[in-house]
Amino acid sequence: QVQLVESGGGLVQPGGSLTLSCAASERTLSSYVLGWFRQAPGKEREFVAAITWSGTSTKYADSVRGRFTISIDNAKNTVSLQMDSLKPEDTAVYYCAAGGFLVRTTTMYDYWGQGTQVTVSS
Repeated sequence: QVQLVESGGGLVQPGGSLTLSCAASERTLSSYVLGWFRQAPGKEREFVAAITWSGTSTKYADSVRGRFTISIDNAKNTVSLQMDSLKPEDTAVYYCAAGGFLVRTTTMYDYWGQGTQVTVSS
C-alpha cells in the first residue's frame, strides 16, 4: 500500500511563497505520476500540477502556471510544490496523489495523502 504524506502548509500573506512536500513510502512509484490537487471549502477538488517520476514531463493548471513549480527528488521519494505570488484564491487543502498517467482527472489517481492546509490571507 502506497502512503503519501504532505507537509509544509500554513498561513502566508498575499504575494508570499510556500513550499509543499510529499513523501512517498514506496520506491515502486517509479512507474507513477505524482500530482498535487487542492480543495477549497464548498468546491470540488481540482488539479494543480503533476510530474512524471523521471521529472521530464510536467502539467499545470492554467490558474497556477507561472507561479507554481512542481519538482521531484527520486533519491528521497519526494515531490515538492513551490508556490510563489500566492493569492487568497489559492487558499485550500492541498493533496498529493499518485497515478498512472499525466492527467488532470482526479479519478485517474490511485493513492492520496491526507492533505495540508494552505491559507493565503493578510
